[in-house]
Amino acid sequence: MTTAPTTPGGSSGTLLDRRALALLFAGLILSMLLASLNQTILATALPTLVGELQGAHLMVWVITVYILASTVMMPVYGKLGDLIGRKPLLVGAIVLFMIGSVVSALTIDMTGLIVGRTIQGLGGGGLIILSQAIIADVVPPRERGKYMGIMGGVFAFSSVAGPLLGGWLTEGPGWRWAFWMNIPLGLAALAAALFLMPLPQRRRGRPHLDFGGMALIAVGTTCLVLLGTWGGSHYAWNSPLILGLIAGTLVSAALFVFVEGRTREPIIPLRLFADRNFNLTTVAGLFIGIGMFGVLGYMPTYLQMVAGQDATASGLLMVPMMGSMLLVSTASGWYVSRTGRYKWLPIAGAVLLAAALVGLSTLTAQTAIWVACAYLAVLGVGLGASMQILVLVVQNSFPVTQVGTATASNNFFRQIGGTLGSAVVGSVFSARLLGLLTERLPGADAAVDGGVNALTPDVVKHLDDGLRIPIVEAYNDALTPIYLVIAPLAVLAAILLCFIEEKPLATRIEREVQVESTVPAEAPVPAELAEGTQTSAPGPHRSASARPVAGGAAVSAPDPSAVDGTSLASRR
Repeated sequence: MTTAPTTPGGSSGTLLDRRALALLFAGLILSMLLASLNQTILATALPTLVGELQGAHLMVWVITVYILASTVMMPVYGKLGDLIGRKPLLVGAIVLFMIGSVVSALTIDMTGLIVGRTIQGLGGGGLIILSQAIIADVVPPRERGKYMGIMGGVFAFSSVAGPLLGGWLTEGPGWRWAFWMNIPLGLAALAAALFLMPLPQRRRGRPHLDFGGMALIAVGTTCLVLLGTWGGSHYAWNSPLILGLIAGTLVSAALFVFVEGRTREPIIPLRLFADRNFNLTTVAGLFIGIGMFGVLGYMPTYLQMVAGQDATASGLLMVPMMGSMLLVSTASGWYVSRTGRYKWLPIAGAVLLAAALVGLSTLTAQTAIWVACAYLAVLGVGLGASMQILVLVVQNSFPVTQVGTATASNNFFRQIGGTLGSAVVGSVFSARLLGLLTERLPGADAAVDGGVNALTPDVVKHLDDGLRIPIVEAYNDALTPIYLVIAPLAVLAAILLCFIEEKPLATRIEREVQVESTVPAEAPVPAELAEGTQTSAPGPHRSASARPVAGGAAVSAPDPSAVDGTSLASRR
């Protein structure tokens, strides 16, 4: 077996012509929008939702289970995409997501909602990872920055459009429409995936699946999230349950390393950790994820309960964050594509994230709304300058045949941070809130219809000042100090990112295809294979993925879709 040559098509190094690439990218945007909206759309609906379903004590799980399920599935989608192709997986993820939406919309209690959100997350993890990896299949790193910047803009748009839409639906037809709206959007994304995505073929034959690695990731991640959710709030840190979760996390991690070092197709190959950029961006991304999801998950609730805004207004108040993140993410992507420079952007972004968290920690019940909006705008600038650039750094460090696995692994750890951020912030917030309410209003359960678990923004707004003011101040004092505690993590992320190696961004895509060959080891490389030969195998920073062949030469060549004279786009 030898590595047959491939050529990218088009002068820009992309594998599709401009029209085909535009259609494919539009389909990817739809898929990412579907997933990213549902990370934030319940933020403004959450107070009303949990009040109606009598489940304030389970509020943290509505957000956490979605992030947890999507996190566990990210490495699975990434590895399978590299093995069998990304298109069928994307179709399956969209269908699974829509099923979860239907279950959530029809629920009659918190248990049904949590089940539906779990199913949504199982599909949502694939929508994000596969979209990012598909762009890497057809666009070289040097050109990819502008596309990744726009994808970052989708997250920015969703960070505000989600809460705003959730608030409007909550006050209008009802919070259940936050799930029903996923059906037409999902059908549009499904049609785009089926008809607008001509993608390179992957290996044929039965893939070797790492079931052991998948199971250990699920167990270890679940133990870690439960530890962050329950530790110190629901259960003492020295309780048997918490100690068991600590043991489960450590044992699962150790067994995972053991299994991944011995399986044929590991879900997270240990060789990824030999790359310095991968390690630095992964840890930094985890820290950034904690801060990002800690704010996104609970800031709209804060604005409703403390600032007295309705659900729609609390969504509008997130616009400064969305606008700054959208502009900076798009501008930074174009900057990277034009200059090839990128190292300083995520460093500056992490510093601004830390500054925004410190600012948010100073908010009080009497603070003017515009001050909170200003801090959110700074947060948006920080996220816009860092999130998608970190993904690009990782993708530029590995060949295209490993880019799905590398992207998914990096996002997996960032989502771990997001899951922990959401779980820990939500758990500590809930525990502090109940403690403060009990301390400051001993008779609150009797004074409020349904008890403190049934508090909604509308209920709080119509209470007399003797009850309303202590409740509002309790909400503020329960949440804002948490942001000061997690701000140092953003500082650590900035320090780590200073050590990134700014590798040149590749300008072409070359991929491997295996063809039968009877060339003996001592024979010269045939002329049809020698065209495009490289005399040195690429390092981890190159997108060209040549491998040694007979005689030690490294051969790389054009995409198989161009070998017979037809383009990939025309053949699909």
